[in-house]
Amino acid sequence: MNNQNLKAFITVAECNSFSVAADRLYLTQSAISKRIAQLEQQIGKRLFDRIARQVSLTEAGAELLPRAQRILTEYENALQAINDLSGEASGTLRLAISHHLGLHRLPTILKQFALQFPNVTLDIEFTDSEKAYEQVLHGETEVAVITLALDSHHNINSKKIWRDPLQFVCANDHPLAKLQQPALEDLAKYPIILPGLNTYTGRIIQNLFHQQGIPLKSTMSTNYLETISTMVEIGLGWSVLPETLVRDLYVMPFDQVTIARELGYIHHTNRSLSNAAVEFLNLLSRA
Repeated sequence: MNNQNLKAFITVAECNSFSVAADRLYLTQSAISKRIAQLEQQIGKRLFDRIARQVSLTEAGAELLPRAQRILTEYENALQAINDLSGEASGTLRLAISHHLGLHRLPTILKQFALQFPNVTLDIEFTDSEKAYEQVLHGETEVAVITLALDSHHNINSKKIWRDPLQFVCANDHPLAKLQQPALEDLAKYPIILPGLNTYTGRIIQNLFHQQGIPLKSTMSTNYLETISTMVEIGLGWSVLPETLVRDLYVMPFDQVTIARELGYIHHTNRSLSNAAVEFLNLLSRA
């Protein structure tokens, strides 16, 4: 099977869209359609149903997808292994990085890596930590730099690099800012703007209040912490944010309650790391 056709198939399946897949692969939509058609002709089965502009896998497509992912991963691993025989860091290093870390922790490290290893091409996807975790678990990404999961899979190696303290914050003119010593029960009286409940950060916050039996008034949620910071600043609610995003917000004093998340990297236990990945993790461990 043609690797480019398989890559097109996998990307359309991930995006549920020919046009979005074309944008991701820097191809025209007609080029994507042609590659899918070639693959369907070779297999003798239709791989996608196209109904009312909706794209979904057929039964044959669902059977092919995990196998196509393994084929492409093995092919890329083989190329990387051959490149690594020279002992030099070269080839492509595929990384998944959370939005927050990409903005606030990694720019200097990425710049240093690019200068030190010019023969390595960085293929970076900025995404949610949870999605990055799944990509590593399924062999789609070599290394992810993320908020570490509360519970780790046995096939995932993880290492903490940073402890990221979280602060209870609100707008400077919010009623909570007038309390000298607020309690968790006081916070629960007002709307909270939460990170998505599917996120590790959201679960940390939820667990804290759940353990105390305190219900929260959540009026809105988003996975983007920068958006939460802005919404808190204009007074739409209070939240819990990393210190790097406090800016002009009021930090509520909670001497008896400490909350933090762990930031670091993960990789699959059964995947041999490329020379480029080893060098990148060396730099990261010295951060």
